[in-house]
Amino acid sequence: MNDFMGPDWFGGTEKWNTAVPAVNIKDNTEGFELELAVPGMKKEDFTVEIDNDVLTIASEVKTENEENKDNYTRKEFSFTSFKRAFTLPETVDGSKIDAKYEDGILKLMLPKKQEALPKPKRLIEIG
Repeated sequence: MNDFMGPDWFGGTEKWNTAVPAVNIKDNTEGFELELAVPGMKKEDFTVEIDNDVLTIASEVKTENEENKDNYTRKEFSFTSFKRAFTLPETVDGSKIDAKYEDGILKLMLPKKQEALPKPKRLIEIG
């Protein structure tokens, strides 16, 4: 489309967002940590659900701007959405998942079930 109308025809193409947020997944001793890069949003913009061991993270944001000056009116609206789904491993305790949004990063902590945690070393006495 940029080849047809140039990079910023009438303004506005700089706000197009068709990408799905990048995600980092870390496997720690106590659980998994998911981080999604989603700057410029508010925590109210997200929906996080678990259904049948599938974690779904979604967002829908609608905005509308209207500018009136002298003899013209410029009205713009945008709709940004994404949805990502992750199948939870059997080792995750789905009832204890916690989410936090800070500095443009949506972070989810997925703790492991007690039986999936590493067992402490056991000292065996020699008789």
